[in-house]
Amino acid sequence: MSPRRRVLLVGVLALLVGYLLPGLVQWLLGAVWWRAYEVCQLPVPGLGTVCEAGGEFRALLPPLALLGLVVVAVATLWGAARWCLRPVRDLAEPVTHVGPQNLGYRIRPRGRDELARLARAIDDMMERITAGYEGQRRFAANASHELRTPLAVQRTLIEVGMARTLTGEQLELLTAQLLQTNERNERLIEGLLALSESDQGLRSSTPQRLDEIAAGVLAAYADRATEAGVTVASRLAPRVVMGERVLLERLVTNLVENGIKYNRPGGRLTVTVDGAPALTVANTGQVVPTEAVAGLFEPFRRLARDRTNSGGGAGLGLAIARSITQAHDGVIAARPGEDGGLRVDVQLPGPH
Repeated sequence: MSPRRRVLLVGVLALLVGYLLPGLVQWLLGAVWWRAYEVCQLPVPGLGTVCEAGGEFRALLPPLALLGLVVVAVATLWGAARWCLRPVRDLAEPVTHVGPQNLGYRIRPRGRDELARLARAIDDMMERITAGYEGQRRFAANASHELRTPLAVQRTLIEVGMARTLTGEQLELLTAQLLQTNERNERLIEGLLALSESDQGLRSSTPQRLDEIAAGVLAAYADRATEAGVTVASRLAPRVVMGERVLLERLVTNLVENGIKYNRPGGRLTVTVDGAPALTVANTGQVVPTEAVAGLFEPFRRLARDRTNSGGGAGLGLAIARSITQAHDGVIAARPGEDGGLRVDVQLPGPH
């Protein structure tokens, strides 16, 4: 029986008791607690016998009877309340035992009453918790894998250097390879720290000129674009957004860096700042399947499956961009470009 029906039933019973209780109390007062009698005096000349009505409470029995009645009423109300709330107690019992070892537990209620809606809300909450827990677990596993690969390379190079005497040319090559793997580790750790900071939300939110931020990032990456043979075009209209400048710079930097890194010689990179969307970064390059676009925003997810040949990236650029956008209450979306590559649109709220 649902809690609503239980409460309704108890309410009806309470009304009946309330209707019958006054008569019961009156009967107890008249028949049990009070003993009536008459007191007659000796005959008085001219008046006859004079009698007066009287009565008295029966010593200890009436107070004990009243106390017993109160105790019974309180116990009945207490039992009725527990009976009404029993479905909630039965629901809470299994939920208290849910933990990382049994995140797959679901209540799967039947019916449409309040308790069923509560149970369905708990199931939905468990789905979100499970998804977040599994995402964190995959993230930790992928991070471990990403760190293990260059560390294994470093260990091998060091063992080779210790195992034999190297010529100057071999030593120079070994040093260069160690420096390259160490730089990759630094980029990975820096990306992990940036992702963690953006997930913590904004420390402050002030009006920022997004067009000026984009212009500064493009100026910083002009030489790299020239070295990669990528032509950069920009259309930067004045645009003010609310946010934190450091994170917005990181957002634009990641998108521009990806647009150059995963481009082709002779390709193009177009950066637009306008009203809606606030920021658009589009590049040419490898054709991106539509079904693979959503996965590119996951940490360590790349279009190329070879982890050791990814242009020096850690696969965190778009994941960080998404986290920063969400921290600014914005929306980021991507779709394949018309000439290959990717187009990324970022919606950001302006000042109120």
